[in-house]
Amino acid sequence: MVGRVGRPHGVRGEVSVEPRTDEPDRRFADGARLALRPPRQGAAPAYSHLTVRSTRTHQDRLLVTFEELPDRPAAEALRGCLLLATVSAEERPDDPEEFYDHQLVGLDVVTTDGRAVGTLAEVLHHGAQDLLVVRRSGHEDALVPFVTALVPQVDLDGGRVVVADRPGLLEPLEDDEGER
Repeated sequence: MVGRVGRPHGVRGEVSVEPRTDEPDRRFADGARLALRPPRQGAAPAYSHLTVRSTRTHQDRLLVTFEELPDRPAAEALRGCLLLATVSAEERPDDPEEFYDHQLVGLDVVTTDGRAVGTLAEVLHHGAQDLLVVRRSGHEDALVPFVTALVPQVDLDGGRVVVADRPGLLEPLEDDEGER
């Protein structure tokens, strides 16, 4: 996901966009084609994709004009929709310390001492930090904050993510087990 459509700006179909990418210049470049997904409880939008006509910044907001949105009512109908970019398997973020979700999902998760934990099933994006969902055989999924202190290494070539296990991170604490 690279952004969320906000409220319309003006009467010609321009919308505010809440960027959810570290590469807004790349994802909202003129001509970029973005997939559209409705909000969780929303109805399906009239469009499956939108094409960026132009992008500008106005009072610290990103304003985007899409080819498919001719006026304010069309823009208002897409409020809350999510914008997704199609990324090729070979494409890498500009920063070598950043990763696209599709690069991480499916990687093996191991601890710093080499113990196999499970498979990275999903990356959840929350305001404060991203969370890695680790699918563990025979156990509930574990949520690991995607911060360097807990995830010191991502080895794409080796197909693994290294997690620095802490008490209660991957296995419940003994006191917690009695509360379940």
